[in-house]
Formats: sequence, structure tokens, C-alpha cells
Amino acid sequence: MAKVLVAALVAMIIGILSGPTFIAYLRKNEFGQHIREELPQHHVEKQGTPTMGGLLIVAAAAIAFLALSTFTVPALTVLGTTLACAGIGFLDDYMKVHHRRSLGLRGRWKILLLIGVTIFVALAAEHQGLSHSVFIPIVDVSVPLGPAWYVLLFLIIGGAVNGVNLADGVDGLAAGTGIIALGTFTAMAVTIDIAFIGAALVGAVIGFLWFNAFPAEVFMGDTGAMAIGGALAAMAIMMKVELLLLFVGGIFAIEAISVMLQVISFKYWGRRIFLIAPIHHHFEMKAWSSTKIMVRFWIVTALFCAAGFALFYKYYPNIRPPH
Repeated sequence: MAKVLVAALVAMIIGILSGPTFIAYLRKNEFGQHIREELPQHHVEKQGTPTMGGLLIVAAAAIAFLALSTFTVPALTVLGTTLACAGIGFLDDYMKVHHRRSLGLRGRWKILLLIGVTIFVALAAEHQGLSHSVFIPIVDVSVPLGPAWYVLLFLIIGGAVNGVNLADGVDGLAAGTGIIALGTFTAMAVTIDIAFIGAALVGAVIGFLWFNAFPAEVFMGDTGAMAIGGALAAMAIMMKVELLLLFVGGIFAIEAISVMLQVISFKYWGRRIFLIAPIHHHFEMKAWSSTKIMVRFWIVTALFCAAGFALFYKYYPNIRPPH
């Protein structure tokens, strides 16, 4: 337990101490955020704010983890997934900065790269002998999926990275909700090595939030958002708590669902459900302040995570994966 806390502390200190130099480097090289035209008007003033702050998160977390881990396959899988998803996000961010536009890596390439990440996670899961079934709490039933389990892995990873990415639109929103979600999975995994990478990520994101809180000095970009999403997905898969991701990552699911509902409603009925999607921008248009949105989304995330945590300790103790 003490080493888990040390991992978080080390990553946080690295992030806070190296943050100013890193942000200055991003600003000097003009790695600035490009704002979508359809966003609320006050976002225009954020044009040019340094982005790719996710590099600081993954670097701080990796250093802390590698210094303290016992290098088990599940923990290394979470680290590898985090770094791989961060790499995909970095490509997206770099293309946006290089071409000076808000559109980066094409969707088809993201899908192909995420399929590659899924194959990596699937191989690690096979190595650990994880079953191709999903446990459903409350009804206490394990549902065998056979080959469809691999499809589920892709949906979990793709859904998580996109959900966190969509939540990254208000200062401190994705970072704060990510800390709560990562912290919840870390608490669930406290007796196994996955807790070290979870704690390192929590500390690293706290260090990043030091500079990302309103008004943000730096944005995490797709690099950070996809890293957090990848970490959450890999933790859920390697701990065999796939369905609990719906609770722990509940706020990210809401963000993604709001976009899907908006697209479906406009395509088939020519009407918008929200003023703008994802849903946090809807509340901005309703004149909620960025701070109010951030704090209220943190609260909702904490409630979802508390529910997931309770379900874990009531229904999952007997199906924990090998260390």
C-alpha cells in the first residue's frame, strides 16, 4: 500500500516540477491548440494555448511506475496500452498543430491503430489465461462470449478513449474526472501490481491538473485524453471487471452518448437534442461557468465511481485475475 502511494507522489512531483519547463517548450515551438469554430464564443480566447500536455502525464507516470513496479504482465499491459493510445493521440495532435487546423488523424487510421492496440491487449489477456466471458454483477452470472469477446475488447478500448477525448473540452474536466476514475480502479487493484501504474497515472494527472485548472495554461490534447482512456480500458480488461467500466467511466459514456443522440436526432428528424454536443458544451451554452461544469461533472463521476466500487467489493472478490 505504501509503495502505491509513493508511486502517485513521485509522479505528481515530477509533473509539477517539470511542468513550467515543458509548457515553455510547447509555447516556444508554437504547439498551440486550434479551436473549432462551432464552439461557444469564449473558447476563441483559448486559441494557441499549448497542447500535447498528455506527454507530461505519460512521462511522469512511466518514470514513477518503472521505478517501483514488480513488472507483472497485467501492469505492463496497462502501461503499454496507455503509451500506445497516447502515441495515437500524439499523431492526431501533431497533425492538427502542423496543418494548423482542428482536424487531425483520419478516423479510419485511428480505428486501425486501435485494432492493433486491441490485439496487444488480447495477447496479454490470453497469456494470463483470462476467460472469454463477462461477469454480470447483481445477477451473479458469467456470460461466455467466445470469439465475440475480442470484439468486446475493441469496443471497450475504442469507447473509453473516445469518451475521455470528448470530455476534454472544459479546463480541468477530463483531468479531474480521469483522476477519480483512475483512482477508483487503483483502489480496486490495491493488492496487485496494476495498482502501481494506476497510482502513477493518478499522480501524473494531478500534476498536470496543477496547470490545467481554470484558466488552463496547457491542454492535455488527444495525447493525454487517449492515454487516460486506454489506461481505464486496459485496467478494466486485465482485472476482469469489464462491466464496471460503465460505472467508473460513466461520465465519459454520457459524453459519448450525447454526441450519438445528437447525430441520430439531426440525421433522422432534423432536430438537435442539445444546443451543442458533447453535453458539457450544451451547459456552456446555457451560461454555466467552466468551473461550475467542471465541479458538477466531478461530483457525478464520484457518484458513478462509488457505485462501481460498491459493486466490485460485493460481487467481484472471488474472480480477481492472477497476480
